[in-house]
Amino acid sequence: MGLAVAAEMPDLSQARVYELSATGPFVEHLRRHARTAVFSEYHPEVTPGSQWRGVRCEDVQALTWPDASFDLVTHSEVFEHVPDDRRGFSELRRVLRRGGKVVFTVPLFDAAQTVKRAELGPNGVAHLLPPAYHVDPFKGNEPVLVFRDYGRDIKDRLEQAGFGEVKIETPTFSVSWLQLRPVIHATAV
Repeated sequence: MGLAVAAEMPDLSQARVYELSATGPFVEHLRRHARTAVFSEYHPEVTPGSQWRGVRCEDVQALTWPDASFDLVTHSEVFEHVPDDRRGFSELRRVLRRGGKVVFTVPLFDAAQTVKRAELGPNGVAHLLPPAYHVDPFKGNEPVLVFRDYGRDIKDRLEQAGFGEVKIETPTFSVSWLQLRPVIHATAV
């Protein structure tokens, strides 16, 4: 992720950055190099915009930040867990200034279309496929439901939310102990 961000924005010293997590080496890098860097986690039981254990809580489907607050938004392995990702992408576009960038990863499958695994309805979660979960290290490795498996149409989803210049960058190198995911870049238009 760091290399992808550096390619989009080599000098973070004047950038207002929002990262959708609050821990890890990349968070520390942003703290050291960005003009302003803010971080959040999602906790359904905590009011968005408030603090929990010293960390700001936000729901990406209804962010509490003002319009055009940031030059860059980053996140890794978040949006497959968002019930309404289209609303979430629209919220990211809203909080980015025109020309701002979003750089992120999600599990991306070599399929034309995104596959919906579950949806949130008036009676709670409806599973359309057998449930899949990822663990959240910030919450003690608690399992988090996967709502969708993204396909190449993620570009269309971002464009519909107001992003342009959407590209998917596949890593050109490998690390034996780490699964490197393609990085998605998009510009707020």
